[in-house]
Amino acid sequence: MLSIPWSKSFRRRQDMDNEVLDFDIGVGVSSGGDVDDDAIDIEHQDGIDEDDMLDSPMPGFSVGNSDAGNYFPEGDLLDLEPYDGLEFESEEAAKAFYNSYARRIGFSTRVSSSRRSRRDGAIIQRQFVCAKEGFRNMNEKRTKDREIKRPRTITRVGCKASLSVKMQDSGKWLVSGFVKEHNHDLVPPDQVHCLRSHRQISGPAKTLIDTLQAAGMGPRRIMSALIKEYGGISKVGFTEVDCRNYMRNNRQKSTEAEIQLLLDYLRQMSADNPNFYYAVQGSEDQSVGNVFWADPKARMDFAYFGDTVTFDTTYRSNRYRLPFAPFTGVNHHGQPILFGCAFIINETEASFVWLFNTWLTAMSSHPPVSITTDHDAVIRAAIMQVFPAARHRFCKWHIFKKCQEKLSHVFLRHPSFESDFHKCVNLTESVEDFESCWFSLLDKYELRDHEWLQAIYSDRRQWIPVYLRDTFFAEMSSTQRSDTMNSYFDGYINASTNLSQFFKLYEKALESRLEKEVKADYDTMNSPPVLKTPSPMEKQASELYTRKLFMRFQEELVGTLTFMASKADDDGDLVTYQVAKYGEDHKAHFVKFNVLEMRANCSCQMFEFSGIICRHILAVFRVTNLLTLPPYYILKRWTRNAKSSVIFDDDGLHAYANYLESHTVRYNTLRHKAFNFVEEAGKSLYTCEVAVVALQEAAKTVSLAMKNEVTRIIANGHVKESSVTGGKLMCCNEDCQHELPAQLEPEDEMDKKINQLRNELELAKRKCEAYRTNLLSVLKEMEDQKLQVSIKVQNIKISLKDSL
Repeated sequence: MLSIPWSKSFRRRQDMDNEVLDFDIGVGVSSGGDVDDDAIDIEHQDGIDEDDMLDSPMPGFSVGNSDAGNYFPEGDLLDLEPYDGLEFESEEAAKAFYNSYARRIGFSTRVSSSRRSRRDGAIIQRQFVCAKEGFRNMNEKRTKDREIKRPRTITRVGCKASLSVKMQDSGKWLVSGFVKEHNHDLVPPDQVHCLRSHRQISGPAKTLIDTLQAAGMGPRRIMSALIKEYGGISKVGFTEVDCRNYMRNNRQKSTEAEIQLLLDYLRQMSADNPNFYYAVQGSEDQSVGNVFWADPKARMDFAYFGDTVTFDTTYRSNRYRLPFAPFTGVNHHGQPILFGCAFIINETEASFVWLFNTWLTAMSSHPPVSITTDHDAVIRAAIMQVFPAARHRFCKWHIFKKCQEKLSHVFLRHPSFESDFHKCVNLTESVEDFESCWFSLLDKYELRDHEWLQAIYSDRRQWIPVYLRDTFFAEMSSTQRSDTMNSYFDGYINASTNLSQFFKLYEKALESRLEKEVKADYDTMNSPPVLKTPSPMEKQASELYTRKLFMRFQEELVGTLTFMASKADDDGDLVTYQVAKYGEDHKAHFVKFNVLEMRANCSCQMFEFSGIICRHILAVFRVTNLLTLPPYYILKRWTRNAKSSVIFDDDGLHAYANYLESHTVRYNTLRHKAFNFVEEAGKSLYTCEVAVVALQEAAKTVSLAMKNEVTRIIANGHVKESSVTGGKLMCCNEDCQHELPAQLEPEDEMDKKINQLRNELELAKRKCEAYRTNLLSVLKEMEDQKLQVSIKVQNIKISLKDSL
C-alpha cells in the first residue's frame, strides 16, 4: 500500500472493563471517480456487489468518499483483532479500524445499517459488514420493463462477518458486536488492492497522475509508471479503472471550468466583427453542449474552396486534453485552410447532427462534394443525415494507425506484413485487383477470421482509394501522405495544451497560415516558373495555375515523354487509346477520347480525384495534336484567380490558344471522318474506285470553296449567301439545302447596300472585340494589382507585429 502521510497519535488506556482507543484522525482521499447510484456510505441494507468493486469500468464508478475519512491505524493496532468492548473516539475511527483489519485478513467492507436518535436525529449506531454479506435484492420495479444488457455476477453469499458499534453518553463509540467467521474464501495479500474498500488514490499518487496526464499520457501508461514507482501493483493501492475514472473526472471538471473562457472569447470576437459566427448547443449558461465558431476569413474561403472538407477529430483522442475538432480544406496553393472550429463536449449522434447543421448554416447552406473524417460510426450516422449527397471518406492513415494497434502481434511476427498491407491498399489499380490482393494477403498471413479486418473490409468503399477515385478530394494523388488529414493546427496545439493556452496558439496559427498563403501568392505573381518543353500547353498552364499546382501539372506533362498512346478501339466519335510505357503494356491505362467534345476520361481517374489532368490523357492529346488545355480541364479553384470575383473569358485573353485549339478540333474532326471513309471504302476494289472519284470531286469542291470563301449572314442572319451555290439564297439551316424562291434574290442596288452594311457590321464587331479584350485585360490587371497590394499590406502587418 502507498505510504500516506496521515497525522496520527495513538494512546491506549484502561477504563474499567473497556479499552479506549484515542487517535487524531487525518482526512483521507478517494479516487475521485464519478458517484454511483449506490454510494459506499449508505444507511440501508442495499450496497454494491463485490463484483462491481473489482473490475467495473462503468462511468460513475467511485472508490471511497471524498467527504469521509479513510484511516489507517499503525503500530500496535496493526495486529489487533476486534472484540466486544473495544472503544473508539469516533464512528470514523471505528470504520477505519475495521477496514484496516479487513485489508489484513483479505475481505472488503461496507456500511450496512444505522440507527438514529429520535431526539436529535444523530446516528447512534452503525454496523460494518463484509461486502459479501446478505443477498442481492432483485428489485422487480427496476428490471420489469427493461432488459438487463450486462447482468452482474452474483457476489453476495450471505456472509455474517460484521462489526457493530454504538455511541456512548461520553461520545465514545463502543464495539457492541463482532462476528469473525466468513462463509467464503478470503483474498490473498497480493490481490487485496483489488477490493473496493481498499482501493484508494493517495495525494502523492494524484499529483503524479495529474503531471503525467498533462504531458499527454493515457491511463495505461500512467499505471505502468506508478507500478514502477511504487514497486508493484499491490503497493499502488488502486487499479487502472480507478486511474481512468480519476482522469476522466479531472478532465471533465477542467473542461467545465475553462469552457467559460472560450465563450467569453467568442462573445468578444462576435462583438468586434458582426461576420464572426458562433453557436452553442443548449444553454450558454450551462455549457453542456458542443460549441462552434467560424471567423469571416473561414466563411469567405469556404465560398472558394468548400468543395471538399475534412473534419479533423485528432484532438478527441486521450492523448489530448482538448476535445477540439476543426473543419479544414485545401486552398489553390495546396495549403490547409480553416472552415471553422468546434469544441466537442457531447459525442452523441444528436450532438454531431447539431454541429454539422450549425456549420452548414455558417457556410451559407452549401454542402461540400466530399468530406473526410476519422473512422467513427457515430460521425458517419450524423453525416448521412446532414450531408446525404456528399461522398464520405474515412481517413485511411487513421486506419493504418489503428492497424498497428489491432495487429501488433502480426507486425512483430511478420515484418513484411506492413509493406504488403500498404501495397494492397495504395497500389492496386482497380477494384478487381484490390479484392484479389486483399484475400491473398489474408490467406498469406492467416487472418481470414480476424474480426477487425473484417470490419474495415466491410467499410472498404469509404477508405480504399480505388473506390474513391471518381470523387473530387483536392489531392495531388490518391496515394500521397496528404490523406492524413494534416491538421491546420499541427505544430501549435499538442498533447499538453490546455484551454487557457489555446487562444494564443489559435491566433498564432491563424497568423502563420495567412503568412504562408500570402507568401505563396507572392511567389506565384513574381516568380515565373521555368518551362521544360516548347509546348504551348505548358506555357498556357504556367499563366493560369498557381506556382505549386503548375509544378504538379508540369510533372505530369514531362511524364508523357516516356508514354506511348496507341488506338485500341474506335467507336465512331469515341476513340479508346491504350497508354503505357514502352515495353510495359501489362501496366497500361485506357483513355476514352470524345473527338467532337474534346473530352477524355482515363482509367486512373486522377482528374476526377485531384482536378489535375493525368499524363495518360496528356499523351493522348499529344498524338491527336491538341496543343492547349481545353477549358474543361482547368478548374478555377487551382488557378491564381481562384479567389477573384471577375470571370475572365479565355477566348479574349488567349486568342492564339483558342486559334490553335479550334484548328485542332477541325483537323481531328476531318481526320476522324476521313479515316472512317477510307476504312469503309477499302473493303473492295469497286468501292475503292468509287471513293477515289468521290475524293477527286471533293478536292475540286474544297478548292473552289477556298478561292471563294465568302459565307456571310444577311440582315438578321436568317438567310446566308454562298459562292459555292452560285450566289443563290439558301436556307441558313446547315442540314437544309433548299433553294429559296428567285423573287427573293437582291437587285444590284440591294447588293451594294447589303455589302455596305456588311462591312460596317464587321468593323463594329472588330471594335467591340477590341474593347472587350482591352476591358478584360484592365480587369485582370486590376485583380493582379489588388493581390499585390494585399500581399504588401500583410507583409507590413507582419513586420509591425514582429517589431512589437
